[in-house]
Amino acid sequence: MFQPYGFRLGDGLKALEYGAVEIIQKPRMGTKQFLEESRMRICDVVKAASQARLRKVAAKPRAIAPKLTADVIMAKPSSKAMMQTTEKVVVVGASTGGTEALRAFLEVLPADSPGIVIVQHMPEGFTRAFSQRLDGICRVSVKEAENNDTVVRGRALIAPGNHHLLLKRSGARYYVEVKDGPLVSRHRPSVDVLFRSAARYAGKNAVGVIMTGMGDDGAKGMLEMKEAGAKTIAQDEATSVVFGMPNEAIKLGGVDLVRPLDCIAREVIRLCD
Repeated sequence: MFQPYGFRLGDGLKALEYGAVEIIQKPRMGTKQFLEESRMRICDVVKAASQARLRKVAAKPRAIAPKLTADVIMAKPSSKAMMQTTEKVVVVGASTGGTEALRAFLEVLPADSPGIVIVQHMPEGFTRAFSQRLDGICRVSVKEAENNDTVVRGRALIAPGNHHLLLKRSGARYYVEVKDGPLVSRHRPSVDVLFRSAARYAGKNAVGVIMTGMGDDGAKGMLEMKEAGAKTIAQDEATSVVFGMPNEAIKLGGVDLVRPLDCIAREVIRLCD
């Protein structure tokens, strides 16, 4: 659905609950880069809608802008040693259909669940309202991430729209960094950015979850997580609105477990014990 002028955030979230697969913000006049990103976003969202519920639509080849990787956001690794920790952290990525998938996942988690960091592809301005709505129905606390927020048990942090979100660590403390930057895998925030940062700073202490969505954002990052010793889970095809992102991660070899949506929370808690 398109977001016209005068459109309220609550209307958009309600539309997603009723089955809308995405929200497209009406582009504002601005720089050439902003307009180009808006063009790519609209094309990708229309494609995602056409493929929702596993409906296959052949796309004609067309010239597209280069797809940047998370290298444009990730700083070079530091050789400075970090304090050892066994504290678990969960990172989750989702796109088309993800708002309802995340609700189903988060609302069954116990209040003492490991800290969770989430990237959901949503327009700027919607993630705060989305976080507040989830916070009202879940036992875990849910909030839109702010720079330097600590990742703690019983809380889920959601990447703010139009900003990348990285997991970082200082000693035994996990925290998040909110960053500007170009589109990565055609998205901002990008799941790949979050997952690759989790591979670097959490390693075997991380559990990664990739949910419903179009495209391949998160696939490379999930493989990097698995190679770093993390456990990884993909939502299955039957319960995905669009099986693109989970399928790409599976094909790349980055997934340990494939589970239906209603089993993912249980698997996460088991892997974190």
